[in-house]
Amino acid sequence: MKYIRHLLAAASLSCGSAFAQTVARPAYTPPEALSAGSVLQVIFSLALVLGIIGLVAWLLKRMNLPQHGLGKQLKVISGIAVGQRERILLIEVKDTWLVVGVAPGNVQTLHTLPKDVTPVQSDEMPPGETRFQSWLKQIAEKRNAA
Repeated sequence: MKYIRHLLAAASLSCGSAFAQTVARPAYTPPEALSAGSVLQVIFSLALVLGIIGLVAWLLKRMNLPQHGLGKQLKVISGIAVGQRERILLIEVKDTWLVVGVAPGNVQTLHTLPKDVTPVQSDEMPPGETRFQSWLKQIAEKRNAA
């Protein structure tokens, strides 16, 4: 029992000195206001980080170009939406043009023609209509007439 009293007395003495140190500390002082130099330093640091991110993205893009083997042989020439999620695309593969219908979960070849054949023979097109649109209309009319 005496042992416990001695421990409690020692603990109270040590707590008392810690309390005295706490009371003796100076009052809280708020940090200084932001200066123009610190704001410029933050802006410069942010610009530097964004520049590094852009540089890394550009380098990754440049390094990945040779990995795409069909990148130059396969091109989407034009496309048109025919529904909410359906499209018709004109795709160039080497020396062939493919007209492809694309829908969710379905891709179907609609027509194939050599690249040398121009889709529109006349130079006059209705205003607001592209060559592909007028060519697609001609093909649709031929299919409906047959």
